[in-house]
Amino acid sequence: MKKMYTNYIDSFKGLSKEIWYLALISLVNRAGTMVIPFLSLYLIKELNFSESDAGSILVFFGIGSALGSILGGKLVDKIGFYKVMIISLLLTGFGFIGLQYIKSFWGLCFGILGVMTIADTFRPAIFVSLKAYSTVENRTQSLALIRLAINLGMGIGPTFAGWIIVNKGYDLLFWIDGVTCVIAIIVFRILVKERRLKKEKNKEEEEEALKSKGTVYGDGSYWIFFAICFLMGMVFFQLMITMPVYQNVQFGLTEYQTGWIMFINVAIIVVVEMPFIKYLEKLNISSTKLITYACILFGLSFYVLVYNFWIGILFVNIVIITIAEMIGFPYTNTFAINRAKEGYEGSYMALYALSFSLAHIFSSKIGFEIVANYGYQINWLVTGTFGVIATILAIWLHKRTQKGL
Repeated sequence: MKKMYTNYIDSFKGLSKEIWYLALISLVNRAGTMVIPFLSLYLIKELNFSESDAGSILVFFGIGSALGSILGGKLVDKIGFYKVMIISLLLTGFGFIGLQYIKSFWGLCFGILGVMTIADTFRPAIFVSLKAYSTVENRTQSLALIRLAINLGMGIGPTFAGWIIVNKGYDLLFWIDGVTCVIAIIVFRILVKERRLKKEKNKEEEEEALKSKGTVYGDGSYWIFFAICFLMGMVFFQLMITMPVYQNVQFGLTEYQTGWIMFINVAIIVVVEMPFIKYLEKLNISSTKLITYACILFGLSFYVLVYNFWIGILFVNIVIITIAEMIGFPYTNTFAINRAKEGYEGSYMALYALSFSLAHIFSSKIGFEIVANYGYQINWLVTGTFGVIATILAIWLHKRTQKGL
């Protein structure tokens, strides 16, 4: 037990103080985003929208996320990640507070579109900030700490959110979301000072790299990677979009109980991910191979849900998808940031973030349309198949990168 504790503590060593501050800010911010995991239930149960209409509204969530990712990437390359993070979080806070007062279909569509466009300019910025505040050697470890903080926040948030919904209703959640965004940015501004990106190549090497591979839009392997991330997102987002409704319909779980199931995901990540990442780093397995393993597990996590007569299958699903998440997401980010060329980090990370934003658009609408017309079991089969396709693409990407493409 003492050795396990020592290994766990050791997995946090060597990280800069700025990475720790970023983790703290991410924890505060994500703990406050209580309404997002329950947004589909809010639309269907609280506002009485149909599943199809809820799916359509959530499409605008994804569109806003996509626009924000693109805009954020361009702004990062123009004005730097630091200013983008400050502006994004501040405006997002006020946006969440205002969103609670919108009740109409089109009002919610455009309200969510606006809030998410602003909110997701933050994503490319924080990805690029990792390059500024970490070294090449501890970049994956730094990302794992940020992910741990985000997941801990998202675990604390839904757990309390479920209790608040049952006892106080949904409106309070929007206030908490908004206020915590503002608090997070105040803490960020006080604790973290702006730092320019460290150049890892000299000017001649950078020019040669650009000549040989071009920008992100001409990088063939990166587009394959983009498709893999999109499919991983198509699988993962079902956990937050259709799964809470399924748990209520199929097994009669309340929002509070769903929050505790989501907390299992967080608990595993908090306890296991950092030492697990450090262990994987020692094995020196390529990012593309680990991404392949993750895709296999993502597919499997939803195939198991075809068996829907035992409530325990929900726990099997959450454990498998959590393992997939721990293997897949840190190394997709590592692949993306290491692939990015000097001066184009914002564009590369924007495209990376965009893949998940597009997945949110399509997973929302496709998931609820399949559920409405064919039922949940067919949706799980389709979702699992996305993981299979992603696995095939990941194998292809691994072979290409081994050849230096």
